[in-house]
Amino acid sequence: MPELPDIEDYRAALRMRVVGARLLDTRVRGISLLKTYDPPLEALHGRECREVRRLGKRLVFAFPAGVPGGPGGTATDGEDLFAVLHLMIAGRLAWAKPGAAVPGRVGLAAFDWSTPDDPETPGGTLLLREAGTKKRASLHVVRGEEGLADHDRGGIEPLSADLDDFAAALTEENRTLKRALTDPRRLSGIGNAFSDEILHAAGLSPVQRTAHLDAGQLARLHAATQQVLGDWVARLREATGDGFPEKVTAFREGFAVHGRYGEPCPVCGTAVQRIRYADNETNYCPGCQTGGRLLADRSLSRLLKDDWPRTVDELEGA
Repeated sequence: MPELPDIEDYRAALRMRVVGARLLDTRVRGISLLKTYDPPLEALHGRECREVRRLGKRLVFAFPAGVPGGPGGTATDGEDLFAVLHLMIAGRLAWAKPGAAVPGRVGLAAFDWSTPDDPETPGGTLLLREAGTKKRASLHVVRGEEGLADHDRGGIEPLSADLDDFAAALTEENRTLKRALTDPRRLSGIGNAFSDEILHAAGLSPVQRTAHLDAGQLARLHAATQQVLGDWVARLREATGDGFPEKVTAFREGFAVHGRYGEPCPVCGTAVQRIRYADNETNYCPGCQTGGRLLADRSLSRLLKDDWPRTVDELEGA
């Protein structure tokens, strides 16, 4: 799932292309995509986008009042409208030439935009794709800031939060660090991939409980969160430049542990380990994060029981 650095990369690229532009038309192919009917999607047609925001892992397109709507949109001309797009796990965006067709099997929608500040000239088409059979991406059209607030899970912004606010959000419930970092009610925009990277940078175990963190560990985790997220926002923006993000993935070259099971930790050389559950896995370095102890993998540790190795030395000697 695209996380905070990925969404910020999309947001920067979109701001260059659609802020000041009008949404000329929408072509929705995926029947499960649009989750609202009032106001209708057509109410956005002809409106000027004045801002692209990030709300957690969602992209928000702001269409303020005062710009005429499209067919059937006259009743909403006096209202601020927002389009809230959640890419979920497999949704991805691409920028294409004006009028580009919705891609075949994976295409969900196309959004046709004018050139910024020139409503008469087509500027380009934003294409929405979603791979796989489970179509989970969603698009909501809502009225005003109150309607938008319904999509805010309440988590604080990790890049701007000071230590006190960060600590309060993280320790409000006694959870494992992995669950706390990825809880959108606590911290905004962090998912499976970047939580692994943050915990590795902080030298903390993913299963340590938030109630057991001391002041030094909280400060280290706060610094690691801002460093990892800030560094990756900068790295992605530098790579994308004036282009449009093309390789949005949970497995990136340059990650320390996420997606690197069995590979050596770039800090200490210990083989990266994992905990698997459902469709996800947590990656960590025993040498840097758990004092050499292996964390029980649910699927294997239940099967092997007492034969499950508890340390790196036991694993390598098995």
